[in-house]
Amino acid sequence: MRIGTMALAAAAMVFAGAAAHAGDGADASGPIAGRQAGMLMSGALMGSIKGALDRGDDVKTLGFAARSIATWANAIPGLFPAGSDQGDTEAMPAVWSDRAGFEARAKAYADAAAKLADLAKAGDKDGFAAQFQVVRGTCNECHRVYKKPDVH
Repeated sequence: MRIGTMALAAAAMVFAGAAAHAGDGADASGPIAGRQAGMLMSGALMGSIKGALDRGDDVKTLGFAARSIATWANAIPGLFPAGSDQGDTEAMPAVWSDRAGFEARAKAYADAAAKLADLAKAGDKDGFAAQFQVVRGTCNECHRVYKKPDVH
């Protein structure tokens, strides 16, 4: 993975965490901006992992990206506080009306990414590639239920 991608990932994680703590529901722009930045970073990390797998890179080099995704996934529920459903958000109302389901999906994403990081550390290329598909699936399933469809 390129150093620039790693630095960008780290910066997004810091920004997302700061936005989560800054958002108290009074001003939804903090949590919304934080979660949008984190979602973009998660997508970038997933893309760079896929590229590395396609190239046949050593999966041990992908541990940081996988741990970053797991850390992000654990932060997701905190970036959707009450009142952050207003404004420029792509979140569906179900995020707040089905909170238990939303948090369960975020946990599934975090758990899948944590396992991905463990497989990277072990250097298990086949296991890592298979688990990457699991991580993608948990991400896509959450978006299917809790994200407004793309209208672009």
